[in-house]
Amino acid sequence: MSQLADLFPGFASHWIDTQAGKIFARSHGDGPALVLLHGFGETNVAWRKVAPKLAERFTVVAMDLRGYGWSAAPASEKGEAYTKREMADDVVKVMEALGHVQFALVGHDRGARVGFRLALDHPGRLTKLALINIAPIDDAFGASDLWRVGRARFLATEAPRPEELIALDPNDFLEEALKSSTKEKSLDVFGEAALAHYRAALNDPARIHAFCEDFRAGATIDKEALIADKAAGKKLLVPTFVLCGKTTFPADGPSLLDAWKEWGDDVTGASVDSGLYAMEEAPAATLRALEYFL
Repeated sequence: MSQLADLFPGFASHWIDTQAGKIFARSHGDGPALVLLHGFGETNVAWRKVAPKLAERFTVVAMDLRGYGWSAAPASEKGEAYTKREMADDVVKVMEALGHVQFALVGHDRGARVGFRLALDHPGRLTKLALINIAPIDDAFGASDLWRVGRARFLATEAPRPEELIALDPNDFLEEALKSSTKEKSLDVFGEAALAHYRAALNDPARIHAFCEDFRAGATIDKEALIADKAAGKKLLVPTFVLCGKTTFPADGPSLLDAWKEWGDDVTGASVDSGLYAMEEAPAATLRALEYFL
């Protein structure tokens, strides 16, 4: 840990006990509470370009999802410990431990899935919900990024085959996953300091298994729960904002915003000139969009 650069100067660090074990979070700022949840291949570090500015108006909490970064990686089979319901409960525990019963939430990719589940399960907790680059249920929705879709299917296949293949060269897998989903197909947008954090978080067999379990849960338990919720007419009751990268969900494909509007009556959206990693590829535009909504 000491060899990795501190990319959040002024932020406090917390390890908070939850049902998953200790969850890591950083916090800073003054104002209404706001939690930031990262996506696949990343950690809380994904928010380094926007969190300090948001902390001028909000009490910002950027946490590592279970199995990622410095958070605990509980044992699991067939996705059982990595359902978005379990991960959403981690968020509630972290925020309560930091003194926040209600809060706004911004989630990216896998973190957006956690935020969506939290909004359905704990509607009174959230004041606002922002979802970055994710479709309601189907990862293949409107996809121009076929490598990303194929990766999701690969990670969701039965253990231990994906884990064994990734373990042959974890850094190569991670870097190709990150690079292939950016607009410019380049690692330059991340920077070496952040990439060092992402590599360190991946080079552990338990964590490789954890993020495979995350995708297994997404393809089975999570998807089944959402299909049941939709059939039952369950809705998002919180103001919701959907932000997408123009190359991840292109305008000439199916409407991502229309898909989300099926889930709530107060859903708005915008796009930024980026691929999957909007906060890192287009931080200024992402920040403006989030500040306007929040």
